[in-house]
Amino acid sequence: MADGLFAPGRRPWVLAGLAAVLLAGGFVVWRSLSPRESTDDAQVAGHVSPVAARVSGPVVAIRVQDNQAVKAGDVLVEIDPRDYQLAVEKAQADLASAQAAARAARTGVPIMSTTSRSELKAAESGTANAAAMLKAAEREVDASKAKVEAAKARREEAAANATRAAQDLARLKTLVDKDEISKQMYDAAVATDASARAAVANADAAIAEADADYQIAEAKHVQAGGALTQAQAQATAAGTAPQQIALTEARAVSADAQVQQAQAALDQAKLNLERTTVRAAADGIVSKRTVEVGQVVQAGQPLLAVTSLADVWVVANFKETQLNAMRPGQPAEVSVDAYGGRRYRGHVDSIAAATGATFSLLPPDNATGNFVKVVQRVPVKIVLDPGQGTADVLRPGLSVTATVFAR
Repeated sequence: MADGLFAPGRRPWVLAGLAAVLLAGGFVVWRSLSPRESTDDAQVAGHVSPVAARVSGPVVAIRVQDNQAVKAGDVLVEIDPRDYQLAVEKAQADLASAQAAARAARTGVPIMSTTSRSELKAAESGTANAAAMLKAAEREVDASKAKVEAAKARREEAAANATRAAQDLARLKTLVDKDEISKQMYDAAVATDASARAAVANADAAIAEADADYQIAEAKHVQAGGALTQAQAQATAAGTAPQQIALTEARAVSADAQVQQAQAALDQAKLNLERTTVRAAADGIVSKRTVEVGQVVQAGQPLLAVTSLADVWVVANFKETQLNAMRPGQPAEVSVDAYGGRRYRGHVDSIAAATGATFSLLPPDNATGNFVKVVQRVPVKIVLDPGQGTADVLRPGLSVTATVFAR
């Protein structure tokens, strides 16, 4: 039989089988004798995505059941959208109003610019005309005043002539009564006296006329002064044209800002309306559903969770005395308690930067006189190798025994 087993035709196959057995035995011996660190303080971990309401309102529909598989983007919960639809319509109306106001404000900028410049030029021209009119009125006042003075001088001259004529007539009357002068000479004196009185009357009339002209000139002067003051006030008001233009432009900019604000409010209203439909953020299994139809939820209130089974890993809490030879990249093996110790291959991904106690809610305070040294544990992340069907069986939170092979 031995000759038959090691016959020339069968010898290569036998040698290959023996080599495989030797290799397998050597691997088993090497694994059993190689340095390793193990801990049963280890659990399966995974991504658990909490799903919370982003807006408040009554729940009108729940589209998933407990432990149902969902894809990213699937509808999970629907909140009553009517209030948010009304908010969108109001925001649209506000945006339309703001856009109309902005168009009107932008249209007013060139109109205000043209009008203000025209008013400024007109005011400057009116001021110049009023100043010229005032100067002309001043000259007319001066001329009328001189005319009054001249009329008064002529009246004084006429009054002096009338006095002299009256005195001459009185002397000649005495002489004519004594027949010392001729009647003709006396009549001439009477005529001269009448002419002198008429000249006085004419001089009084001329004074009155000149005084009336003076009063008219004074009135024109006062009117011209008022016109100049008014023109100067208009010029001062028109001089604020740059400020008025700047104010109009500022109003246009403010109107544009209000349009942007209204657009932002509309976008926010549309976003709130969109958020009434709660969707899954990632693939996974629906877990921890706490919401019911008709329940009034508030923004930020948890509704359910989506647990991802496609990407799980193991968090093993090794004692600090076990980390001496442990490094990222070392092979590891985990045994799952829930499946009779089923084993999965993996490797060390990383070692935590602090002990688990450091991140606890109440970290220990050893700054006391009663110090008891406690061996600390450090979380080590073990990533499972692909192709082992972990998504079908492993669930976050399962207890495992982790072994790291240090070499």
